[in-house]
Amino acid sequence: MLGKIVVSIFSLILVVGVAIAVVAVVHHNGSTKAGENLSPSMKAVAEICGKTDYKEACQKSLSSAAENGNTDPKEFLKAAIQSTINEVAKASNFSDKLIQNMSGANPRVKMSAEDCKDLLQFAADELQASFSTVGDANMHTENDRSADLKTWLSAVISYQQTCLDGLEEAPEYHSLMKQNLQDASALTSNALAIVSELADFLKSFGLEFKIKPSGRRLLSQDGYPSWFSASDRKLLASHNNGGVVPNAVVAKDGSGHFKTIAAALAAYPKNLRGRYVIYVKTGVYDEYITVAKDQKNIFMYGDGPRKTIVTGRKSNRDGFSTFKTATFSAIGERFLCKSMGFQNTAGPEGHQAVSLRVQSDMSAFFNVRVDGYQDSLYVQAHRQFYRNCVVSGTVDFIFGDSSTVIQNSLIIVRKPMDNQLNTVTAQGRADKRETTGLVIHNCRIVPEQKLFPTRFKTLTYLGRPWKEYARTVIMESTLGDFIQPVGYLPWSGNFALDTCSYLEYGNRGPGAKTNRRVRWKNVRVMGRNEALQFTVAPFIQGNLWLKATGVPYLPGFRH
Repeated sequence: MLGKIVVSIFSLILVVGVAIAVVAVVHHNGSTKAGENLSPSMKAVAEICGKTDYKEACQKSLSSAAENGNTDPKEFLKAAIQSTINEVAKASNFSDKLIQNMSGANPRVKMSAEDCKDLLQFAADELQASFSTVGDANMHTENDRSADLKTWLSAVISYQQTCLDGLEEAPEYHSLMKQNLQDASALTSNALAIVSELADFLKSFGLEFKIKPSGRRLLSQDGYPSWFSASDRKLLASHNNGGVVPNAVVAKDGSGHFKTIAAALAAYPKNLRGRYVIYVKTGVYDEYITVAKDQKNIFMYGDGPRKTIVTGRKSNRDGFSTFKTATFSAIGERFLCKSMGFQNTAGPEGHQAVSLRVQSDMSAFFNVRVDGYQDSLYVQAHRQFYRNCVVSGTVDFIFGDSSTVIQNSLIIVRKPMDNQLNTVTAQGRADKRETTGLVIHNCRIVPEQKLFPTRFKTLTYLGRPWKEYARTVIMESTLGDFIQPVGYLPWSGNFALDTCSYLEYGNRGPGAKTNRRVRWKNVRVMGRNEALQFTVAPFIQGNLWLKATGVPYLPGFRH
């Protein structure tokens, strides 16, 4: 994480620096009349903030760095980051006060306030790391990686939204928290706007900020992403043949190093270099697991998704916040998982009940099974990749605000409670500049056996917009006959119908007919060139994560 932030900051410094230079040239040439009396530094602030949605907040956050004629781009960047850090800290402190004043509140609401504290700490840690690395001597050593910064800022927005979502059932607390997060949210949005849109400003002056393309190579012929290193490919391909020696073996029968997954994670070494490999033998592991933020580069594998199973039963019905219902949570970056199953057995009556929650950046799951009902797979934040997986559920059972590609997988819609309907996805993009979205590529969406006899009576939709700019892409997938012809369901009234995006390309099967889809503003079939941007390499910057392996790749689409 630290490395990617360092490079990302360098990218932003370059953008801001060039903008300042352009403004200074304009000022020198006398080609503008408006604001002629402004110093170059204040003109730079005006130009930079002109691209944001919260201009007054932007100018206030940068103006201190522009005093006394300062034009050092590092100082502008430090001022912007520091202002955001300050506001997140204020919101975090308020969450402490909120928790203290909740003695008589619903336990689930109090738990949600505690979630806010954790989520804002995630945001604060990344902001502080960014600030501390401004001016680092190593920032000039790599090419621009502005996509990393966009991913990170999108994650910060996701954390803020998750905090607020948990408090929705208590309007008074929700309103107070929203008010205290307002400035932090605005400054985060502004930072994302600067990175996303300043390139257009440069082009207007005949300049261009070049970002190296990530390419279109999607998967190698062995089915792994092209960004996997040779060592990672060996880990994922060879362990069944004894080619990998795990650092820790988990076995319920005592034949390994540990009897629980939690114990194996607790043994994670400090100052680790390379992968920490955990082999979980056949068994049903009834435990709640969190791969913590500082537990990076873990590869965990089992004997198969129906043999090595992690199970839990926490749910909203039993007083847990959605965030805390997860049976398994992966936070530490570059988490890899193969041949395991994750369950939440609360049933449809449990309502929100997460089986697997992922906020690990550059994480990948292979031959994994995620079974639940409502909210089974929570793809919360960052870049994620799923291949040859099975995901089952009923209501919003693939949801979150990450950049996620699910590929070559089976998506099973289950039978819900009586009078319930099914929605496969609920994507949570809250800001129009977030790089997030959910891509379902070359998958099958089918009903489970119990649903099959009543599949036309139990209405099933491909998705509904959880947040204002929800974005879901379904391409080259087989859609069963039980999918409602309209395709998508409103969340509530007219909310997000003009701003959400539901895009389809090259789908097949009776449910793929689009002539009766809802007539929302951006529900449509894409052309091939547009659809290409949602393949693995461009959408989640797959080829930039790890060095190319040199093996053949399957370029572009399957068909």
